[in-house]
Amino acid sequence: MTREEKVEVVKDLTELLSRKPNVYLTDAGGLTVAQMNELRELCFKAEVELRVVKNTLLKKAMEASEPDYTEVYPSLKQQTSVFFVAEKIKEPAKILKKFRGKKEEKPALKAAYIDGSTYVGDQSLAALEELKSKDEMIADVIALLQAPMMKVLGQLNSGGNTITGVLKTLEERAEA
Repeated sequence: MTREEKVEVVKDLTELLSRKPNVYLTDAGGLTVAQMNELRELCFKAEVELRVVKNTLLKKAMEASEPDYTEVYPSLKQQTSVFFVAEKIKEPAKILKKFRGKKEEKPALKAAYIDGSTYVGDQSLAALEELKSKDEMIADVIALLQAPMMKVLGQLNSGGNTITGVLKTLEERAEA
């Protein structure tokens, strides 16, 4: 690879990191071409971008990017496949679990950088599957904030009907 090609790859990776800052670094060494194609197909269906990259070029791209990826640098060893994702942060974890099934050990999770948090090691995969996206968290908070207000409004509405009924009964008695 020429110097110009390396510069272009780093530029491309930097742009990709700006669009999809959440990354999963995996060790896919030992997978066959057919297995890699199957993995790429799963990623394509889930709108996750998968790239096999040189560690030095990925590190340069990460250094040039806005989030601080320094905690994942020690994981940049041996062959690295990177899952890039923007919003659907748990999709790569689901893909890895589905692909590996019960008998596969690869691709093994080296590290993941998700919304400012770093997860290191394959044992983090279960936790990553349970993560909620920022939008899901906001929706949960809004639902929690709305619940008491909705309850009060419901009680006021039902109480209003009761008061109206009492007043109507009193008015009918007064007329009789």
